[in-house]
Amino acid sequence: MNAIPDPEYKARIRKFQANIRAAGLDAALVHANESDFANVRYLSDYWPTFEAGGVFVPAKGEPILIIGPESETYARGRSKIRRIEKMVEYRESAEPQYPGIPVASFKDIVAKARNGKPIKTIGLVGYSVMPLPVYTRLKKDLPGARLVKADETLSGLRTIKSAAEIALMRKAFRISEQAIDAILAEIKPGMTELQVIGIAQREMYKYGAEYEGHAQYCFCGPATNNAISRPTHNKIKRREVIQLNIGARVGGYSSSVGLPISIGPLPARKKRLVEFGLEAHLQTLSLMKAGKPAAEVVKEYEAFVTRRGFKKYMLYGPCHGIGMMEVERPWMESTSEYLLQENMTFQVDTFFADRDFGLRWENGVRVTKRGVEKLSKKHMRLVEL
Repeated sequence: MNAIPDPEYKARIRKFQANIRAAGLDAALVHANESDFANVRYLSDYWPTFEAGGVFVPAKGEPILIIGPESETYARGRSKIRRIEKMVEYRESAEPQYPGIPVASFKDIVAKARNGKPIKTIGLVGYSVMPLPVYTRLKKDLPGARLVKADETLSGLRTIKSAAEIALMRKAFRISEQAIDAILAEIKPGMTELQVIGIAQREMYKYGAEYEGHAQYCFCGPATNNAISRPTHNKIKRREVIQLNIGARVGGYSSSVGLPISIGPLPARKKRLVEFGLEAHLQTLSLMKAGKPAAEVVKEYEAFVTRRGFKKYMLYGPCHGIGMMEVERPWMESTSEYLLQENMTFQVDTFFADRDFGLRWENGVRVTKRGVEKLSKKHMRLVEL
């Protein structure tokens, strides 16, 4: 079974606590939910379902996993963090009252985690997905504490991947490629987009995925110019761009392989943009290596697209981080202020759209000293079935 080893979880807590102290914080409260689970799972392997989850991490001492009232048996069977407390604010959104179930307050949790020492400053991690009930309870229970946004104390640890993390990502990408193999073997005109995604889901679970790495895409025709959408009952047609974005999740780590395909030859105008999209995609891969400023990669990519006369078709690009979430920090933008480092992992994401169709090439890479390791490459080609 592929998994992150227990000592790695302990090392994550130690490194996180060092960052908490360096930021001048007394503790951090880390938040996650069922769909944006990564911060809490990174520290504990606990993956909330229905309810939310949190980890209270003191600058020194043992962390505490915080769960909703229904999840105790599940959490104790899964969590790498020994101390667990229930809070009603982490319940599911239907807001059951749970009469008779004892629950904690943040005052109780701080007293246990800090052995009765007062607390002055708490960093909030997972700030953008922290629910209002949790935040207001913090303010009520700890009125003297200063609450500050502190995502950077944890996000930097998640950016550089360990050997165990990379192994899980390789497997996730391999399963995604196997799912695409099945789609290419079975897709037919008249199928719905949803039926095509059903093929992918069958194959992902067959080969060992624990879940989907993101909402799976299959669009045909005009719907392909959506940057983000969902498959529908729209039927697959011949000689149209059919966009696939298929991603499995393994051991908490996500993947995504994206490619435009067609059944029969594409019309020349559409084929030209699809082929240039692949050329631009490969150009991005050639620009990346450890030590290079991220902003330079973006500027050189954008200059390449402009020079070739395709700027008007470009929405954005060319990369974002990938790991536990299919989209995670850091983004790679012209305003980025960091250097690429060995064992950073990125999703090279190349999107172009015309008035009546679009296309996306997506593949995962690991940054190396000399370039990149392609985590997926099997389907990096024009496919006309």
